[in-house]
Amino acid sequence: MITLTPLMQRRLEQFRKNKRGFYSLWIFLSIFFFSLFAEFVANDRPLMVHYKDHYYFPVFKDYPETTFGGTFATTANYRDKYVLNLIEKNGWALWPVIRFGPNTVNYDLPTPAPSAPSTDNWLGTDDQGRDVLTRLIYGYRTSILFGLYLTIAASLLGVAAGAVQGYFGGKVDLLMQRFIEVWSGLPTLFLLIILSSMIEPNFWWLLGIMALFSWMALVGVVRAEFFRTRSFDYVRAAEALGVPTFRIMTRHILPNAMVATVTYLPFILNGSISTLTSLDFLGFGLPPGSASLGELLTQGKNNIQALWLGLTGFFSIAFLLSLLIFIGEAVRDAFDPRKTL
Repeated sequence: MITLTPLMQRRLEQFRKNKRGFYSLWIFLSIFFFSLFAEFVANDRPLMVHYKDHYYFPVFKDYPETTFGGTFATTANYRDKYVLNLIEKNGWALWPVIRFGPNTVNYDLPTPAPSAPSTDNWLGTDDQGRDVLTRLIYGYRTSILFGLYLTIAASLLGVAAGAVQGYFGGKVDLLMQRFIEVWSGLPTLFLLIILSSMIEPNFWWLLGIMALFSWMALVGVVRAEFFRTRSFDYVRAAEALGVPTFRIMTRHILPNAMVATVTYLPFILNGSISTLTSLDFLGFGLPPGSASLGELLTQGKNNIQALWLGLTGFFSIAFLLSLLIFIGEAVRDAFDPRKTL
């Protein structure tokens, strides 16, 4: 069982008192958890099929059409009425709530695509006939995971760089500070455009490139905290006793620096999601066809007459980023020493 210190208990209590941030955290976690299991919520495959006293799980495995009495040995198309009739004659299928995948085209639209919201497509379709709600769910997952990975990578690099600068100081601090000034001045967007013309971008490629330019947000905070803490008596005593430098930095100084670092994390996550959305909107993000929030905004821009596309993109992004801002403000107030004394 984890035992919290009295100070941490006061911080948690202060966080709970901020109702806007507290409820925003639970809403954000619910959306994230919901999106992680997007395949079980929106999919063009059944979750489970019972056919001739056998159970099949198309959501996990591909089955040929011949498995269900069809003609072709290719992967079964469960939206095909012929395949559905074969299954229903000899069993049943358990479908997710939304019977569309992120790239599934609805060929039974009442009007040409983009089609307005209906009972089949709750938020309408885009200009290729794909379900907007499904792509929104998958886009949320992509954006949040990208933001979390980028936040973790940038935080690790930024904390490490700030710790080295603040602890050693002198020439090490001077040289690294000049490097950061030069590195932060590089035009990130232009570099991404140039690299995109040479290499086809994907999730991990974008994550690696953005991590190289996003780690500087925490350097100043961590550097200042290490510089302040290294002169404390308990740190000097540890140095006099011959405690290894790495242990002093990680065990005696880093916990103090993490207090200020934690308050920045929700805002870094917010910026990471905004960065991916912007790149996708400009066409330099994920591969074409990927479900993302930026691609949804592009659909709204290219189809002004389809108001549901622009409104869905705007409100979904504004809602997600607002949640992160509210969480960040609540965390910042919770770690404010003037409010936890």
